[in-house]
Amino acid sequence: MDKDIVVVNKPASIPVHPCGRYRHNTVVFILAKEHNLKNLRTIHRLDRLTSGLLLFGRTAEKARELELQIRTRQVQKEYVCRVEGRFPDGIVECNEKIDVVSYKIGVCKVSPKGKDCKTTFKRIGEVGSDSIVLCKPLTGRMHQIRVHLQYLGYPISNDPLYNHEVFGPLKGRGGDIGGISEEQLISNLISIHNAETWLGLEEDQIVSGEIKDAAASTSVVENPINRETEKPVISQNLEPSNEIATQTCYEEPDRSFDSKKATSDPQCSECKLNYRDPGTKDLIMYLHAWKYKGIGWEYETELPDWACNSNIDYDQV
Repeated sequence: MDKDIVVVNKPASIPVHPCGRYRHNTVVFILAKEHNLKNLRTIHRLDRLTSGLLLFGRTAEKARELELQIRTRQVQKEYVCRVEGRFPDGIVECNEKIDVVSYKIGVCKVSPKGKDCKTTFKRIGEVGSDSIVLCKPLTGRMHQIRVHLQYLGYPISNDPLYNHEVFGPLKGRGGDIGGISEEQLISNLISIHNAETWLGLEEDQIVSGEIKDAAASTSVVENPINRETEKPVISQNLEPSNEIATQTCYEEPDRSFDSKKATSDPQCSECKLNYRDPGTKDLIMYLHAWKYKGIGWEYETELPDWACNSNIDYDQV
C-alpha cells in the first residue's frame, strides 16, 4: 500500500465488491470498515471463489492509468490452477471464442459467436492424479481460464460450475454440452444451483411451502451466509505499522458493530429461512491470480497451499 494504490492477496470465497446477497462481506467493504481504506477504485476483478492479486486505486488518476494498461493488454497476468488429469506436455494454446450464455447467473461457454480469446497453459507440477497448470490469459473475458480449461477437457478440479455434468456427459469438453439448447442449459443451471445452495431447511418450512415461495422470489441463491451466526470478518495480518500509517495517510478504522442495523421483516419469506454454514469445499476453488506485471510495476503473491503441496518445477515457470 502507498498513497496511490492498494494491492491485496484476496482469499477465496470473498467477492470483490457488493453483488447479489453480498454487501458487508466483500473486499471493498472490509477494507473500508476494518482498515479505513475508503473510496477505493476497482481496477480489475476476480471471481468470488478465485484467490490472489487484486489491485485498487486510491486516486482516480492511478486507477485510470492501470486500468488503461490492462485494457490495452500491456499487463502480463499469470495464474496457477489445479486441474483434473495429467495435462499435456509443453505449451498448450487455446484460442476459442467465448460467449456469455447468461449475464443473470454468470455463465459462459465456447461459441463461434463469442468474443476473441487467447490463453496459454503449461503444466508445472502434479498433485496425485491432478496437474498444477500455469495459465497466461492474453485477453480478459469473463471466466476465460475456467471455460478454456473446460473446453480442453481439463477442468479445474473443484470448479463448481464448469466441472459439472450439467454441461453434459463430457462436461463441456470440446464444446459438447450434450445436445441441449442454451435455454435448456440455463434452466438446468438454475435448478441445480438452487438445489445445491446452503439451505438448512426446517421440515415445517417444506410442508408449508415457504421454501417454494422463497425460491420463487430469489430464483438464484448466491451462496448465502448463516444469518444467525453472522459475525464481522476480521483480517488478521493486514494491520499497518506506525511507519506505514504515516507514509500512507492511514487513519485508525472504526470497528464498532451496531446490532440495531441487523433487522428482519416478519412478512419476508427469505427471513424465515435457515441457512447452514458452507463447508470448506464450498469456499475455495483451485484458481489463483499469482503475478501481475505492468509498465514500471509488478506484484506477486505466495502460492496457495493447494499448489505448494505439489512438486512444482520452477524452471518451467
